[in-house]
Amino acid sequence: GLDWDEGPYYQMQRMDRYREVVQQLLDEGKAYYCYASKEELDALREAQRARGEKPRYDGRWRPENAKGRTPPAGVKPVVRFKNPLDGEVTFNDLVKGPITFRNSELDDLVIARADGTPTYNFCVVVDDWDMKITHVIRGDDHVNNTPRQINILRALGAEPPQYAHVPMILGADGERLSKRHGAVSVMQYAEEGYLPEALLNYLARLGWSHGDDEIFSMRQFVEWFDLEHISRSAAQFNPEKLLWLNQQYIKTADPERLARDVAPRLKDMGIAPEQGPALDAAVKMFQERAATLRELAEQVSIVYRAAQPGEEALKQHVTEDIKPALREVLQAFEAVGDWNEEAVSQAFNGVLKAHGLKMPKLAIPLRVIVYGTPQTPSLFPLLALSGKARVVAPLRAFLS
Repeated sequence: GLDWDEGPYYQMQRMDRYREVVQQLLDEGKAYYCYASKEELDALREAQRARGEKPRYDGRWRPENAKGRTPPAGVKPVVRFKNPLDGEVTFNDLVKGPITFRNSELDDLVIARADGTPTYNFCVVVDDWDMKITHVIRGDDHVNNTPRQINILRALGAEPPQYAHVPMILGADGERLSKRHGAVSVMQYAEEGYLPEALLNYLARLGWSHGDDEIFSMRQFVEWFDLEHISRSAAQFNPEKLLWLNQQYIKTADPERLARDVAPRLKDMGIAPEQGPALDAAVKMFQERAATLRELAEQVSIVYRAAQPGEEALKQHVTEDIKPALREVLQAFEAVGDWNEEAVSQAFNGVLKAHGLKMPKLAIPLRVIVYGTPQTPSLFPLLALSGKARVVAPLRAFLS
């Protein structure tokens, strides 16, 4: 997954620092107490909308507007930043290019609530200042926060970082990505069996490109990444593309690593893989067929648990005319001493030849009886891996 250099830091642990900076702004006359009630502000916005104006705070408690006014008794004030009234804020967005806001369009941001809690948009400014952040890369829904944050930084005597606002991610329907589009958290992707490197690869490629490269390591991404190749248009989240990419990563992953990921999933299914064949060997046999770890665990499970073939599969594939050949396969398997791929192949092929059958005619019924499914990886390596007892028992039980 992603690596990091320091931290993590939690804003709740830095509240004293934020309050210290709020007080600094108050002491320097760059912030002020606002006693306007919620009802007052709601009425103000409603009146502005009725006049066709953009709703915004009107600065009624700015010091120059509140001279001679007595703060109402019993009202706990919020603290607002005293935004400049004139001039412009211009910054060169590293994705969108130059962006300018008139200060007259910006109202005075609340930087501390009535209970004294600093607001998020203020806290991030202090964090950027204290931690000497040079670049802020975030979604373009934060563009409108940027001029306010720049003004606060300048009021503190700090140099603003460079900003890059990347387009939002849309769902397959073209709407802004939300919970209704599927997975609601990164952890849900983990539960569904996506590898972290596949998810990171997909997210990196979403809205950014390096030529036609689709699959790349995090090391390559760090080497290649630049802001110049971020798309200015919104990217669409495609679950099918993510699933395909995850499958490519599973195909090439180290079987031992996949086995460690699959083992707890098997245990959740009531399977103890340590009591059967080596799990990494089983994983290696199935990994090219699975798109997720969840699928891989389901597929590998047939090696470790008794088959439960459905009636429809038995009716379709295990017909009366094939049962004599299956009985001979059982006898041939029971006679095998050293159970390995070559011995299993010879025993099975001997029955094929004796009955003049083609491979699928006998292999599919055997798969259904032993593994509960007509489709498996290459049959002889799978039978050899499963072990003689695991193969012979269901075959004997079905034919008895």
